[in-house]
Amino acid sequence: MNASNPSRRDFIKTAAIGAGAATFAVHPAHGAPQPIRVGLIGTGRRGAGAAKDCLDSSEGVTLTAVGDIFPDQLEAGLAKLKTLGDRYQVPEDQCFSGWDAYKQVLASDIDLVILAAPPGFRPLHLAAAVEAGKHVFMEKPAAVDPAGVRSIIASGEKAKGKGLAIVAGTQRRHQLPYVETLKRIHDGAIGDIVAASCYWVGDYDYYPAVLKQPGWSEMEAQIRNWNYFTWLSGDHIVEQHVHNIDIMNWALRAHPVKALGLGGRQQRTGAEYGHIYDHFAVELEYPGGVRVQSLCRQMKDTQGRVGEFIVGTKGTSDPRQGINGPTPFKTTEGPNPYVQEHTDLIASIRNGAPLNEAKDVAESTMAAIIGRMACYTGQEITWDWAMNESKEDWTPKAYEFGPIATPPVAMPGVTPLV
Repeated sequence: MNASNPSRRDFIKTAAIGAGAATFAVHPAHGAPQPIRVGLIGTGRRGAGAAKDCLDSSEGVTLTAVGDIFPDQLEAGLAKLKTLGDRYQVPEDQCFSGWDAYKQVLASDIDLVILAAPPGFRPLHLAAAVEAGKHVFMEKPAAVDPAGVRSIIASGEKAKGKGLAIVAGTQRRHQLPYVETLKRIHDGAIGDIVAASCYWVGDYDYYPAVLKQPGWSEMEAQIRNWNYFTWLSGDHIVEQHVHNIDIMNWALRAHPVKALGLGGRQQRTGAEYGHIYDHFAVELEYPGGVRVQSLCRQMKDTQGRVGEFIVGTKGTSDPRQGINGPTPFKTTEGPNPYVQEHTDLIASIRNGAPLNEAKDVAESTMAAIIGRMACYTGQEITWDWAMNESKEDWTPKAYEFGPIATPPVAMPGVTPLV
């Protein structure tokens, strides 16, 4: 992976403390830290990575239950997780596979669950986790459609009532350079924000296509190749670019009110790439008429750019680098943000002040979704319509192995707005 086309993990080699994290004491004043037993749902690359990050984040954290829909994926994940030494405490009878694996993990004696199955399952899994009374770390995005976003917000409110923590995999909110810069922006360091841009323009070798094998049903093939189906990933504007859109929401302390965009599919035209696009260009309009340019692309042998740029009445900012303005500021590095987000989560649980990021990640996900909807249909999409009236719901008719259709590639002006 070259520097101009960074992967999710390659792009950020450094750091952070989350907003407010410095107020949390990771260890109690006396004695050993409160034990935290962790369950993992989804043992793929991100799931295994998130579990390691969680166990690295604090003393007294152990993995005690694991589940994945596919037995072979479960075994591959376990092989990685067993290298974590005595922090891995998963007996054989706490390793689950199949459609109900998530239910079995949640029924285990755990305090915290990591939700790392494909995003299409996130609303279902979060609702079940909150119902089971578990604290949650959930990977981004929060959902793939408006119906799922509404479910996430409802689960987040229910979690608040039950005193449960929810932290999302939008790790920039726990990354020191972003935390330091955004605080200064909110304190007026660049004046009023008048425009901004955000980018995830790069390659796609981080997401190799998984070719259908003999014996796999179409449902199994799609889940194993989940990045390339909207019902599972939300398309890459939602699955990947949500990170950068999240910074826009954070900087502006708002969500967009409408979206207009265009996109398509030029390089990735084979059946192995499902039906998603490989490029999007969206204008997101925020309150007060502030326009944000949102660009994302997954194409080989093209120039890469991953980041954000904000323009104010008194200066500008690349949030990861700092501020150019009356009082210039250059960021410093800090802890690994993929670990720090778990440190902040566990500290909040131990201190009885559970973090709840459900609404923030749900709104950033919805911002990406209305961008996708605008590009798929060729229409201007308003936030209020999408949130309150849209019937778009990519949930399959049944969660079972068997046939499932591949939707046609969306065609602006033809694909209906639902």
